[in-house]
Order: sequence, then structure tokens, then C-alpha cells
Amino acid sequence: MSDSSTLPPARLRPEAELARDALSAPVLARAARLARWAGPGTRVDAGGGLVEEQLPAAAEQLGLSGDDAAAHASEAWRIAVDTGLVEITDEEAGTVAAGEDLALLTGGSPQDVLGVWLTALEAVLADASVPDLDDLVDAMAEGGEVDLSSLDWDPDAESEFLDGVLGNLYLLTVGEEGPGDAPVPLPALAASVIVPSDMGEPSNEVLEQVSDAMMRLDDQFRLLEPVGLVEYQPVDEALMADADEEPAAPVDEADVTRYGMVRLTPLGLYGLRARLLDAGFEAPAVGDLADKGADALLDGTAPFPPAAAHAETELWLAGRSPLDAARELLAAARGSDTGAPLRRLRCQQALSLVGAEAEPALREVLDDAELGGLARVWLTEHGARDVPAPPQEMVFWLTIDTVAAQLAAEGNSEELRALVEGLARQHSGFFDTVWRVEHPATPEVLEAMGRLHPDKKVAKEARKAAFKARSQQGG
Repeated sequence: MSDSSTLPPARLRPEAELARDALSAPVLARAARLARWAGPGTRVDAGGGLVEEQLPAAAEQLGLSGDDAAAHASEAWRIAVDTGLVEITDEEAGTVAAGEDLALLTGGSPQDVLGVWLTALEAVLADASVPDLDDLVDAMAEGGEVDLSSLDWDPDAESEFLDGVLGNLYLLTVGEEGPGDAPVPLPALAASVIVPSDMGEPSNEVLEQVSDAMMRLDDQFRLLEPVGLVEYQPVDEALMADADEEPAAPVDEADVTRYGMVRLTPLGLYGLRARLLDAGFEAPAVGDLADKGADALLDGTAPFPPAAAHAETELWLAGRSPLDAARELLAAARGSDTGAPLRRLRCQQALSLVGAEAEPALREVLDDAELGGLARVWLTEHGARDVPAPPQEMVFWLTIDTVAAQLAAEGNSEELRALVEGLARQHSGFFDTVWRVEHPATPEVLEAMGRLHPDKKVAKEARKAAFKARSQQGG
């Protein structure tokens, strides 16, 4: 993903619901419990971690037992410190007190709670990019520092890899052609950041890289599930019975679930969108435009996939009367700039959701050169009486405008190809007339028709008409 790209809009749950999910996520819940447990007698070391003698009591407070109990308690404490739920009051004495942010978890707004959770998420993501602690110990140099070259670990590259995987998971979740709420197979997610998009059959070397990435992601998603970012079904342990071999990517779709399945939670969707916004991406959410003007709605939804544009428009219309909404939409749809045809298409789609109460607004623009055509379409579709027939120049203008909008929305799609074939078939002498249409997009539309039409003779006519139109416009 590039920083300039606009991502499909995310459909977020209400903040109050997300805040409840954040509070119940094990990572934050444990950190809060330790923050409330801590008192004047709690001691920390120079790094802010609980001293070893206190770890058993902390583990007991969290209801943890077993060999890993102390390690999990130590991690929970570190999250409490990192999120401001606990403050170090005296570094020399190693004493602590409840942090100011602890009160936000019970008395703050949902946004306050989510702010604390986002801090916890960043801490866990940083942990997920660090290799296994045993490997770190083995890589310690004599001076007590980690020798990264012997570890074969690049912190920046590892963080970038995880960010890329999470970015792709976000895209799959918000994209209308993706699985949505369904879990994504881990091999497919690993391949999305390893296998080049233009590669046909992956080489053995690339497949080995995908397998290696799967194992890294398996470890990372196990860490990320307790913070509430994902729901994760780990790789089947039986596939890793041979310690010297990593499991190859599956060839049988029937057993793909054994290789790991991951799904972004609603809270995770919120968290990744927040990180994308911080990184400079355009990451809209459905509902962002509900309190904006019609111009912002039509421009903002221009790049949206159809279902997302529909959902955004419904929210926008919910706060307005049908007549006022129609008048505002029609006013915003005017213009001769390059984005105007797509604005008018989005306006037409928005007006299709408005009831018959909007009829007066459509009748007001019947004589408007830019809006008269779509007004007649709307009135006819809504069964209005006495709809005047459009003059021929308005029909051709609306045709050019519609094709220009489809080009902007979808590019050279199959739907547009079918539209072009239909236009050339329905109107005899179409190209002899249409090049004279005074629409800024006429040459571009005719050139596109020349590209898209499968009949060479018709395509040549379209290209000739495009040349005439460009000459007429002086370009």
C-alpha cells in the first residue's frame, strides 16, 4: 500500500461496544488488575519490572499457575507500566502507585478506554517483532549486548513485515471482494507479502519463504490474540512434529485450516485503522461524511466500492428530509471539472434512495443542461406524470456523462464494454452526432469507446469521432 492511496472505508462498531471489547481483552484486563493490586509495598527493579520476589503474588492475583505464570505476570505488569496504569513514584526506591490512566478504564469515555488500549496494542506489536527470548540469550555477545548479525534479525525489517501483513489483513477485511468477517488462511496471508503479484507458479525458493513467513506469523498471531487484535486458530502442532522441518504450504484446500486461520476482530479493525491514520494513509470509515455537506459526500464516496458508498449515503440521508437532501445533492452535482461526471453518478445513486417527497427538487432542474437528463430518469423511475421528453442534445450529453463516470469509477470494465456496445447498437449514426456534444469528456469517452468496442469497424468510427471532438475543443 502507498501512503497516497485511499483505502476502502471500514465499517466500525460503536465506540462503546469497542471499549467493552478492549476492557475484556486479556492483555488489558490483566494489566488493570495488577495496577489495582499494586500498593506502597510493591517493588520494581531499575527497568520498572516487578522484582522477582513479587512475581508469584502477581501471578496468583491474575489466577495464573504453571511454569509460565511468572513470565505472564511480568508481561502484564510491563503493559500496566507502558499504558500509564501504573507509575514509578521513586526510581531509586523502586516504589509505584496507580497511574492517572487507571481511572479512565472505569470513569473515562469509550474514547479514553480505546486510547489506553491502543497504547497496549503498540507494546504488544513491538513484542511480536522481537525473536524468541532463547534466541536472544544465545546471541548475547561478551559485552552483554545482543549481536544482531549472529541472530539474523533486522528489527526494522521485522516490524515492516508485520505491518505489511496486518495492512493486507485490513484490506481483505474492508474490501468488498475480500472474505469480510470470514477467517483468512495463514498461507494465503503469508503469500500476499512474499509472492510477487506478477509471478505465475511460485518457485521452490519462494514457497520456502512463504513457509518460513507462516511460522513467524504463527508465533506473532499467538501474541496478538490476547490483546484483542485478532481471532487466531494456530498451525496444527502435528504438522510441526519434525523439529527440523517447517510445514510446507498446503496443497489440499480441505486441510487448509490446519495451517492456521486468522480473522481481524472489530476491535482489531478499529486499532489497525488508527495506526494507518497515524502513518498518513487515507483510511475512511463509514459514517465519516454523515454530518458533512453534499459536496463532501459526493466527492468522498467517489472512490468507494458500491456497497460502501450505499451505506455511507444512507447514513447521510438519515439526518435530512428527502426534499432538502435532493436539493443539496443536485446543487453539489453540478460542474465541468474532471470529477463532475462521477459526482453526478453518485448523486443519481443517492437520489435512488430518496422517496417521492423529493419530486419538486427534480422538477426544478428539468431545464438544467447538466442535471435535466438525470432528473428525467429519476422522475420516470418514480412514476411521475407529465415528464417532458428530453431534447436530443440532452440525451447525448447524458450518455457522454454516464460513460465518463463509469470510466472514472471502474476503468475499462466488462460492464462498461457492454454499455459501449449497446450505445453503438441502439443509435444509428451515433458517432456522426456524438462528437459535437459540448461536454469536456467527449474526446476521452470516444477514445475509450474506440478501445473497448470489439468490432474493428465501429472502433475506427469511434476513434475518428474522438479526433473530430478534440479538434472542435481546440486540443
